[in-house]
Amino acid sequence: MNTNNQRNRKPASPMSGQKGRKTSTSSTSKKSTKTSTKTPTSTASKPSKPSSEVKARDKRKYIDFKERVKKGDPLPSFNENEIRLNKYLSNAGICSRREADVLIQTGVVTVNGEIITELGYKVKLGDAVQYDGETINAETKRYVLLNKPKGFITTMDDPMGRKTVMGLVRKACRERIYPVGRLDRDTTGLLLFTNDGDMAKKLTHPRYQAKKIYHVELNKSVAREDLEKLIKGVDLEDGRTRFDVADFVKDGSAREIGVELHSGKNRIVRRMFEALGYEVIKLDRVQFSGLTKKDLPRGMFRHLTESEVSFLKMTR
Repeated sequence: MNTNNQRNRKPASPMSGQKGRKTSTSSTSKKSTKTSTKTPTSTASKPSKPSSEVKARDKRKYIDFKERVKKGDPLPSFNENEIRLNKYLSNAGICSRREADVLIQTGVVTVNGEIITELGYKVKLGDAVQYDGETINAETKRYVLLNKPKGFITTMDDPMGRKTVMGLVRKACRERIYPVGRLDRDTTGLLLFTNDGDMAKKLTHPRYQAKKIYHVELNKSVAREDLEKLIKGVDLEDGRTRFDVADFVKDGSAREIGVELHSGKNRIVRRMFEALGYEVIKLDRVQFSGLTKKDLPRGMFRHLTESEVSFLKMTR
């Protein structure tokens, strides 16, 4: 069988015109590209335009997605009026995309009053999407960094009426954002808020292991051998845990220690020192997953830059 004839019968690539490849009139008339959202009703009497005349706007979109395609993502459809249902739920801050797939399959998500269980279903502009009976909206992704002061608890709402971190970021944006991880009431420092479900899950998942750096002040001077114990590991009630780095703070006293860790266990820094007979007087998170407190006063917040968001998304 002639392999050249087989190749000519295959649909032409939407970018083949850029390489200067020649295609016959018969193959061109049968060509279908992914950059077109509508298929002509008849191509027999009127041949399609050569692929070299692909609109510049579609070319730019193809190039923008080129790297994503290489990583195994599906080719873009270029339909800006549709979005996959799981992504819609994630954009609304409901959950991650993977968790959204589970919700869809269990039948708790409806579109225009109809229960949708099909994975890959696409939502159009104007569609009414409901989750568990409540209408939701896909929101713009927001990423807000707070330098948390002492005396605020990390929760969305407190029935006891105590001050929460949500009161500090209330005016940050119109979208409803959520804290990523926790800082206890007496701990100060960096706390990230977002409505990006995928991002939040990634930063809190044990496999991701977001790096955190703390400035710790103890009730007494710390022995060098105890720092070595903290690095080798300390046995706690929920398992053995270790710091990646533990050392004296430069120009600080013997009671001030800088620690770096990836563990996301609750109150882990305090419990580690308490296990060795120390009491934590002050605890300040000075770095979280590459983000720092530079130019961010205590009690204030700022939005992440595009480069910071890109860094968090690319980091594994």
